[in-house]
Amino acid sequence: MTVEKASNVGPSGIEVAYERLGDPQAPPVLLVMGLAGQLINWPDGLCAELVDRGLHVVRFDNRDSGLSTHLHDAPPPDLPAALAGDASSASYTLSDMAADTVGLLDALGLDSAHVVGASMGGMIAQTIAIEHPGRVRSLTSMMSTTGDPSVGQARPEAMAAFAGPPPTTREEAIERSVLIFRLAGSPGFAFDEAALRDRAGLSYDRDHDRVAVARQAVAVVASGDRTPRLRSVEVPTLVIHGAEDAMCDPSGGRATAAAIPGAELVMIDGMGHDLPRPLWPDLASRIATLAHHADATRQPPAPL
Repeated sequence: MTVEKASNVGPSGIEVAYERLGDPQAPPVLLVMGLAGQLINWPDGLCAELVDRGLHVVRFDNRDSGLSTHLHDAPPPDLPAALAGDASSASYTLSDMAADTVGLLDALGLDSAHVVGASMGGMIAQTIAIEHPGRVRSLTSMMSTTGDPSVGQARPEAMAAFAGPPPTTREEAIERSVLIFRLAGSPGFAFDEAALRDRAGLSYDRDHDRVAVARQAVAVVASGDRTPRLRSVEVPTLVIHGAEDAMCDPSGGRATAAAIPGAELVMIDGMGHDLPRPLWPDLASRIATLAHHADATRQPPAPL
C-alpha cells in the first residue's frame, strides 16, 4: 500500500491521507468511507475489481480517521445531547467533510470524479452532489440514508454492540469490531472473521483516537435532513442497500432513491452493513457500469 498525504486541503487546510490505484488516465472514482472507517475499510479486492473495470480508484481517510488530521483540540463532543436536539458540541458538519473531499480532488488535479460513499460516506457523497454538483460525475450511495430520523435507523441489537466504554487496547478494539460485525454484517454470506481481525488490528495501528468517532457522529446528527436538497441532484445516481442491514435500516436506502430524481435502487438480499467478498464483482460491475455510462453521456464543461 502506497499511502500519500495531501497538505492544506480544502477550506479547513487539513492533511488528508490517500491512495491511488490503477491508471491515472482512467475515469476517477473517489471512495468515501463511513463512521470511524478508514481507507483500508475499502477492501483491496473490491478496489482491484474496480481497477479491472477501467476505473482509477482514489481511497482516503476522512478527517478524524486514519492518518488524516484529527481535531484533538476541538471541544468535547456530546452525542447524547446532539441526539436530544442540542448539537452545539459539533466541531464540524458533513458539509465540512464534503468540502475536505472536494479539496482532495483539487489537490489531485481532478476537476470531477465518480463519487462512491458507504454509510456516513454515503451521506458525505450526497452532500458533495448537493453542494458541489459540478465536481460529481456520478453518485453511488451505499448502505446510507437521507438524514431524516424517521428512516435508516439502527436496530437496538446492533447499537448494543457499542455499549460500554471505548476500547483502550488493540485486542479490545479487535474484539469490539468482531462483535459489531457479527451483529451488523451480512447474514447471507460467510463471516470472514480472520480478515476482519486483520483489518481491525491494522485500523488500530493506524489510528486509535477514542474521541474521533463521537466527533464524526455528532457531525452526522448536526447536519440534519437532506431530503429536500436531494431533490436537486441531477447526476446519474445508484443507491445500493443490504436488505438485512441492521445498522442502517433499508428504509434509508429507499428514501434516498426516492428523493433523488431518476436514481436506481438496488436492494441486495443477504447483505448487511458491510462489503462481503462474494459481492465484490457485482458491486464493482454496478459502479463501473454507472460511471462509464455517465461519462459517455456527460455534457462537456462550458468554455470559460
